[in-house]
Amino acid sequence: MSISPSPLTDTESAPALPLAMAHRGLSAWAPENTLSAVRAAHASGARWIELDVQLLGDGTPVIWHDSGVRRCSNGRGKLRDLNTERAKRLDVGSWFDATFRDERMATLDEMLELIEALELGLNLEIKVNRGRDARALVGAVLPRVMEAVPAGRLILSSFSAIALETLRAREPDPERLHLGILYKKPALDWAESAARLNAYSLHIDWRRLDARTALAMAASPYKLLCYTVNDPRVFARLRTWGMDSAISDDPGRLFSTATP
Repeated sequence: MSISPSPLTDTESAPALPLAMAHRGLSAWAPENTLSAVRAAHASGARWIELDVQLLGDGTPVIWHDSGVRRCSNGRGKLRDLNTERAKRLDVGSWFDATFRDERMATLDEMLELIEALELGLNLEIKVNRGRDARALVGAVLPRVMEAVPAGRLILSSFSAIALETLRAREPDPERLHLGILYKKPALDWAESAARLNAYSLHIDWRRLDARTALAMAASPYKLLCYTVNDPRVFARLRTWGMDSAISDDPGRLFSTATP
């Protein structure tokens, strides 16, 4: 079943969130955080995708989740120790399936070009792994994404307080830059933090979310996004709690048998 799309226009500053967006691209069916995963998400009917961005050792922003490359490539080592030339030698597809052999790590610039060509919405996590410089990452990413993606199709999110504060300091206008605060478990001061940052959305691990907190968030001025939702029954329950959008490895599956 196709995913119910929300219309996107370049002139609207407020994102039109879908009921579900594709986590790291269509990561149930293609290697995560790759160009192939984004193309697969678009082909499936997804209108928004969630991706992660980090810096290589030479300062190039790339679409990648882990601090190292072992899990999702044929290489080893840390991202911080790679330059672009070495990173581009890695096969980042075969670990998932042989049909994706020779898939290459996507730079942020390459991914933004594809996103714009497909007119997708982007929820981009500023991924600050241990020992990495949040401010340097923001400095490399923010100008690129704001130039490439209209405000109505962009959310920048992070677990890192430093990254979020730096993003807001660089772009104070909440209509020009929509910030999402990522939580594993909702903090007691989530409302205060969201107000201080002029945040747009709260992104919560659904496994750590209870009905009382979800309903309070849904009643607040902030959008409620839940990750990573792959069970239609969970999706249906979260919708009754006021969730605005689910982040899923396979968004289309959520609509197949979802009943309250």
